[in-house]
This record gives sequence, structure tokens and C-alpha cells, in this order.
Amino acid sequence: MYGDQETVRKILTELGDTWAVVGLSANRDRAAYGVAAVLQRFGKRVVPIHPKAETVHGEQGYPSLSAVPFKVDVVDVFVNSGLAGQVADEAVAAGAAAVWFQLGVVDEAAYERTRAAGLDMVMDRCPAIEIPRLG
Repeated sequence: MYGDQETVRKILTELGDTWAVVGLSANRDRAAYGVAAVLQRFGKRVVPIHPKAETVHGEQGYPSLSAVPFKVDVVDVFVNSGLAGQVADEAVAAGAAAVWFQLGVVDEAAYERTRAAGLDMVMDRCPAIEIPRLG
């Protein structure tokens, strides 16, 4: 398990409400679309990060984390494991407080680098599953 329940709770309740969702597009069939909707229902601002830079769920999209003109608190990663480490490194560079790798996204070296840089991190879990459990 990459991220104990205390870390999950901290990311979801204490580290800020602006979430960059990497891989979020207007494609309703993708998991990122539904997860982003759940995050919004729980009061999170969802910032789509995707090469298409589409507006999703009423929020303007950006082609990369570095293109976002304001601070994001949490970077939620929906790219495959081979690309996820680079996104985690970009999250560190962007000054995010935490990184969240979705279910099936695992990069142990990125986890170690991100934690060593002082960020909280959860890997191979889904915030849309975890946030309703907080009560």
C-alpha cells in the first residue's frame, strides 16, 4: 500500500482544494472524467491537464502543469505508469503539496523521489473511492 489512511485523509481534507487532474479530457468514457466530477461534488476545484487543453466540468484546461498560471495543491495522475514519474517530477517543480497516482498507476522510484522532495503521495488508489469514506 502506497499511502496510509492518514496520508489519504490529509491529502483529501487538509492540503488544499485545487486539484490538477493530469489526463482529464472531455471524453466522458474515461475514468478521469468521472473521478473529476466526484472531486467537484466534494468541493474540489478540478483543473484539467491534457494536451488538448479542453474545458471540462466548467474548468479551463491546460496542456501541461507548467502552463497553469496559479498554484495547484494536489496533482492527480491518470497517465500510464511509464509516464507518471515525469508528471510527479513536474508536480514537485510546480510546488504542489501532494501527488496522487490513480488505481493501476505505480512507479516506486517516483514515489520515493516525490516523498524525498517533501510532498505527500498516494499511489494505486482512487480519491473518488476514498473521499466518500471520510464521512
